[in-house]
Amino acid sequence: MRVKFRGILHREALLLPGPAGWGEFSPFPEYDDAEAAPWLAAALEAAGEGYPEPVRTSVPVNGTVPAVGVDQVETVLARFGAVPAVKVKVAERGQTVAEDLARVAEVRRLLPDAGIRVDANGGWDVPTAVAALEALAEAGLEYAEQPVPDIAGLRAVREELARRGVPVLIAADESVRKETDPLRVAREDAADLIVVKVAPLGGVRRALAIVAAAGLPAVVSSALDTSVGIRAGVALAASLPQLPYACGLGTLSLMDGDVTEEPLLPDGGALAVRGVPVSEELLERHAADADVTRWWLDRLARVYAHLPGVSGAQGPTDARQQ
Repeated sequence: MRVKFRGILHREALLLPGPAGWGEFSPFPEYDDAEAAPWLAAALEAAGEGYPEPVRTSVPVNGTVPAVGVDQVETVLARFGAVPAVKVKVAERGQTVAEDLARVAEVRRLLPDAGIRVDANGGWDVPTAVAALEALAEAGLEYAEQPVPDIAGLRAVREELARRGVPVLIAADESVRKETDPLRVAREDAADLIVVKVAPLGGVRRALAIVAAAGLPAVVSSALDTSVGIRAGVALAASLPQLPYACGLGTLSLMDGDVTEEPLLPDGGALAVRGVPVSEELLERHAADADVTRWWLDRLARVYAHLPGVSGAQGPTDARQQ
């Protein structure tokens, strides 16, 4: 990583080749096997089936500003080029709301016409979220992503902001992808829109079905993927009937390496809907050591056993790892 994001500086991914192309299996190391199973289902869909026919040829994307100091904001934004919107990380552990306000204010100063959305990753409690978002609303927010960790809290924040007349929409991320029932947040009227990621939802086709059933606007986001994983996000965004917001698929700008010579980086604030030619040379350059590779292959076999319809089967064995 070029800068610490989600508390990490190094990202690992296991890549699977198949008849339709490459799939990426990259659940974070702390996820247990059951939680990682949808990520494998998504990788197998990409490698084995490919993607639905798109309804658009490009996908608008936002820039992403991690929880960096104000003095680093301009450098981070420069890596994304011209973008229609910027997602700013807030509620970082060990930081204050005042630091969040300063970071957002600097983004607004540098990009007076861009849409700004903030992402708290569930880091606030309800009173803190309401107070912070009331203050952050001065910057003109598009929405606030997962300000608190649970669905009841999201609903409480949404209702209190409405009562105060604070015009900030609430987006649910973890309350969609980490719930056993990803539609609960919509049923309980706890969000104005949902953030969807292909891998944790089990693939492009399942994510499309969840968005359709939720009946809420959707923003497609990535999970710090290589271009192979980003390609899946682009496929989802390109297949949605409506795409009212720029998507969080420009995160390769935060990475210092990739598995292709043609990375899926934004051009003019958008990503083209295209394939990703994986480079054998880059796979070798970024290959993990033997112990890490063994850990991932063992994990692959365990997680495969959690897939529907699999019982005691051997998992995929032809995998490449970055």
